Amino acid sequence: MSMSHSQPTRRNLLATAAGAALTVPMINRAWAQEPTDINILAWYGHAEPDIVAEFEAQNNVRFVPKYYAGGDNMLALIAQSPPGTYDIILSDAEFVQQLNAAGYVEELDASLFPFDDFWPEYQNFPGHWTGGRLWSVMVRFGLLGVSYNTDTLSREEASSYNAYWNPKVAGKVGHFDWHLPSLGQISLLNGNRDPSPFDIDENAWKAVQERTLSLKPQVGGYFDYGGTFSSLKNGEMLAMCGIGDWITGVLQKDGAPVASVIPEEGGIQWTESYSIGKGSARQEVANKFIQYMLSPGGQVRSIQMAAYPGPSPTKSGWKAIQDANPAEAERSGLIEGHDQSPRKLLAEKRLFLRDIPRQQTLEDWNDFWSEYKTA
Repeated sequence: MSMSHSQPTRRNLLATAAGAALTVPMINRAWAQEPTDINILAWYGHAEPDIVAEFEAQNNVRFVPKYYAGGDNMLALIAQSPPGTYDIILSDAEFVQQLNAAGYVEELDASLFPFDDFWPEYQNFPGHWTGGRLWSVMVRFGLLGVSYNTDTLSREEASSYNAYWNPKVAGKVGHFDWHLPSLGQISLLNGNRDPSPFDIDENAWKAVQERTLSLKPQVGGYFDYGGTFSSLKNGEMLAMCGIGDWITGVLQKDGAPVASVIPEEGGIQWTESYSIGKGSARQEVANKFIQYMLSPGGQVRSIQMAAYPGPSPTKSGWKAIQDANPAEAERSGLIEGHDQSPRKLLAEKRLFLRDIPRQQTLEDWNDFWSEYKTA
């Protein structure tokens, strides 16, 4: 798959990140030695100044990022690297057990992290624990639904995945170029909710492929991270499959006429978690960074990340963003009882965790995705 990060197409976001970094309190860095490099493997944004500058100054460290897009690419990068290459690995939650099974991550000490502060839904997150042993800590998440141009589609029209077949967006439906989000959405459209849109038998999988292929005449392109932003911003694409507020939330702040909605068929939750890379020589400071990101201040930074926003799994994070930026708390649904509250959607069984295929292999889904793109 063509999943490489394209930073030059996102100069506006880099500028935003740099601007955000100016709000970091000035801290006197009177260290007698050069900063220690912390190698982090992550989605774009997690080692940018708006997230790490304060921690770097306080701890005399310097984050050295390797950015990826899509869990398949993450696994490939780790497999190609010797143990100890990455100190911190940001993983999509559905890949944590693969990291663990392959021996890529260190066991974590659960007592170091504030699980009592997590909302109950997120305390014992699937795949992060095995037999009481902890391998990864959830730090943020987000919701995937229908993302659309508000000048073209109404919220009502976008409130079903059938919106992708609407004649108003013919030829201007885009895909974020990763199979799990888009195929998961088509699976939900086909009614695969119990137990999950990713746990389907062969007949259901065939039906998902057929429904996906029927969308091909509407599709205008398949985009990497930067291309997804730019194509929605400039109106090249009027609807986008496989994404959500993590992209449209940034564009809304720039004044673009876009939005995301969790449709009637349900939405998909992406979840990002930190692990410590196997063989890391800097485990102590890595643990300290995870603790920092789970603090109220760290969660406020995470929720408002310049690269892409992401709700908090902690009670104190919700309270902190309500105090620091009430408008963002409202927009993100981080208020108890809010109509778009992630906890409310979970309780209503309208939200499903993004997962790897359970009755097919990742290769099965990836192979079909490649066939679909060239059909």
